[in-house]
Amino acid sequence: MIYHDITDEQLIAIITEAVQKELKSKENQVPVGISVRHIHLTRSDVDWLFGRNYQLTPKKALSQPGQFACEECLDIIGPKGTLTKVRVLGPERNATQVELSQTDCRTIGVNAPVRSSGDVEGTPGVILKGPRAKIEIRQGVIIADRHIHMTPADAERFGFENGDRVSVRVDGEKPGVIGNVLIRVSDKAALDMHLDTDDGNAFLLKQGQKLTVLGKENKGAIG
Repeated sequence: MIYHDITDEQLIAIITEAVQKELKSKENQVPVGISVRHIHLTRSDVDWLFGRNYQLTPKKALSQPGQFACEECLDIIGPKGTLTKVRVLGPERNATQVELSQTDCRTIGVNAPVRSSGDVEGTPGVILKGPRAKIEIRQGVIIADRHIHMTPADAERFGFENGDRVSVRVDGEKPGVIGNVLIRVSDKAALDMHLDTDDGNAFLLKQGQKLTVLGKENKGAIG
């Protein structure tokens, strides 16, 4: 852009406005984490699959404080197929949960609903195969809801509350808008947006890529 016949004051004002706009855009950005298929286990299911009093082995810390990928993997067996060497995440949970993409579900023949983590009532089950045994879980398979983890301070800065739904803009080679993203607020959280591999592939996203939060879609706290 070329400016003619403007004063120094006007040029400074134009530059200042452009810089403020850029800074404002960055304030509304969140890093994205592409979450591949994984498994959360209860203490009792760890015992059955790996042996009594077995301790999961941390392999790599995850974006959320205290959570980690484990060295241990399991096979997930559905009515039509098997997913092999699926990573277990720690620490142990109160309920065993399997998080898959829609593509994964089709591969093994499971009709899983989109749910928030921990909301497994009425969801389908699968067979989990470990080194010591197989177990059948009667429920627990979900397609994880799109969500953004925030601390209370992050939520205040963005102007959101726990349970809000927002839209997020993706820039890059395959730009677009991702809707119905759940805000999850916790003092134990770190700012991070979680999508599954289907969403990641659809927008050609990379781990850690910055996305821009556009604003609320509706309001209401989760149960």
